[in-house]
Amino acid sequence: MPGAPPAGTPVPADGALPPSALARSGRRGFGVYLHVPFCATRCGYCDFNTYTPAELGGSAPVGEYLDAVLAELELAAKVLADRPPGQVDTVFVGGGTPSLLPADALARLLDAIDATWGLAADAEVTTEANPESVTPASLRALRAAGYTRVSLGMQSTAAAVLAVLDRRHAPGRAVTAAREARDAGFEHVNLDLIYGTPGESAADFDESLAAAVAAGVDHVSAYALIVEDGTRLAARMRRGELPYPDDDVAADRYLAAESALSGAGFDWYEVSNWARSDAGRCRHNLLYWTGGDWWGLGPGAHSHVGGVRWWNVRHPRSYAERLAAGRSPGHGRELLTGTEQQVEEVMLGLRLASGLPLARLAPAGRVAARRAGDDGLLDSGALAAGQAVLTLRGRLLADAVVRDLLP
Repeated sequence: MPGAPPAGTPVPADGALPPSALARSGRRGFGVYLHVPFCATRCGYCDFNTYTPAELGGSAPVGEYLDAVLAELELAAKVLADRPPGQVDTVFVGGGTPSLLPADALARLLDAIDATWGLAADAEVTTEANPESVTPASLRALRAAGYTRVSLGMQSTAAAVLAVLDRRHAPGRAVTAAREARDAGFEHVNLDLIYGTPGESAADFDESLAAAVAAGVDHVSAYALIVEDGTRLAARMRRGELPYPDDDVAADRYLAAESALSGAGFDWYEVSNWARSDAGRCRHNLLYWTGGDWWGLGPGAHSHVGGVRWWNVRHPRSYAERLAAGRSPGHGRELLTGTEQQVEEVMLGLRLASGLPLARLAPAGRVAARRAGDDGLLDSGALAAGQAVLTLRGRLLADAVVRDLLP
């Protein structure tokens, strides 16, 4: 089940933002995230804010959900009316399983975003999808509706690994779906991989990487398995049915990913993400990583505008009820201090291949950066040019490097 949301301070009933936040709205770009909280089944490792038909009393309330999202979009337009953020640079539809919604519903939501703020002429519009929940026809419909990028949850090509993760699709389905997306006109297609699953062999992961490359996609994401409290996978590990992930194995898998992907013409641009070209990079995620603004629509969605972060109530019914009553669905929010924003800038910026300007670090952090360079964790040439950029070894120890650079 989804974990507990943060506490924060109450969100005003009308969703109003402080004048200081509105004054800074859109300075680093503006995007829209749309959370679709429905899944056919719950994967054993997942603690995202998602709900199966059984958890919702028999069926997903799609019509109620669409009406509520459109109501939140109207509220967002009112909140930002005095300082509109400008055109929308990126839209990302995540979940959950967005492809469980009919393609015409996803088209309707995109049209509503365009009507509210306007989509930039070159806007990136991404939807996540499970491989088994798309067809050539649905992909063509999404492309015709204005979606420019699709991200497919592949995870692995090994049947045993998919079984441990409780994934429903057949081992080869993700590759087939990726090819169908390209045939439908999607220039940008991503495949998500998970490594370090109990029982996964080095050969299993090598085969998954080879299949992702052979699928002809221009973007691959690879993440180490994280065991979240409250999931079926965590319960199985506590009972001793499965071993916990091994950090050394995860490091070996990451090195295998870097070798295979770089050898196939992909470059890393964020620790867990590789693209064949600059155009293939996920601009919406880059908006997050570089301190941009976005409005998150949907149950449990998070937003950030001008240094204010807030998050919606999680259950679809509560979300819809609040909006039907003319109230913000916000559950809580926080106003980030200057120090908190700097910490986030270091944490996120250092994960990027472009790195972080040393000038953004405190004096002690700059000393630590030079020490990290001596230890082979930061690129010495980049340091000489005033930039902190992780080496390959540094990427393996990115969290530790970040801790050393912060006060």
